Amino acid sequence: MEKTFWTALTASVLAALVTSLGIFTIRRFADWGQRNTAYFMCFAAGVLISATFLHMIPKAFAMNAQAPTWLLVGFVGLHVFNRFLTAFVCEKSPGRKDYAIGVLPMVGIGLHSFVDGFIHSIAFTVSVFTGFLATTGMVLHEFPEGIVTYLLPVRAGFGERRAAQLAFVAAAATTPLGMVMSYPFVQRIDGEAFGLLLALSAGALVYVGATHLLPRAEQEQKPYSLIALAGGVAVALIVVASKR
Repeated sequence: MEKTFWTALTASVLAALVTSLGIFTIRRFADWGQRNTAYFMCFAAGVLISATFLHMIPKAFAMNAQAPTWLLVGFVGLHVFNRFLTAFVCEKSPGRKDYAIGVLPMVGIGLHSFVDGFIHSIAFTVSVFTGFLATTGMVLHEFPEGIVTYLLPVRAGFGERRAAQLAFVAAAATTPLGMVMSYPFVQRIDGEAFGLLLALSAGALVYVGATHLLPRAEQEQKPYSLIALAGGVAVALIVVASKR
């Protein structure tokens, strides 16, 4: 049992390191990142939306009969939070009307990354091979996720240092945190409870990708944005295939 814990922790830390590498890389080459933000957002939207519909939602529905309800709760809940943020934060922060586009995706990504930690715990408890497959699939999208999670708060008006800190907490640190917090209770988590968590996270991710990332990217009107979106969909297909 102790060996399984350290193996799962190592996998979750690896995922966090890959995400951190994406944050560091885009901060080091900031000008290049600013010029290509729309492409990264399209790519991330392709990954998040496709992986959610192809894997997370079907799995959640199979594990919990109430999953459709919690999928809706995740979607509507993040929308309500968006309205609250716009009404009580953005309107009281002159010159920073785009706070929502920086904060909201991090909420969805943070929830997703936290649940990824649960997945590490559960997958390695089943078997090392299952855990390896799950880790391979999740790590594939960690690098671009780190890039986008950093770029969004920068574009929203946050300073580069604060954006890096927020991106690290939301996209990187939450994965090992979720793993460490869930591991002691992993034997007690049944399929229905995990299905609920997956559905809630899926609803939040669909909202982030469909109502924030894609519309924002389309405003940029970049010539190859559709190709970037297709690339994200392709990565999602690889991720889903690697988990089967």
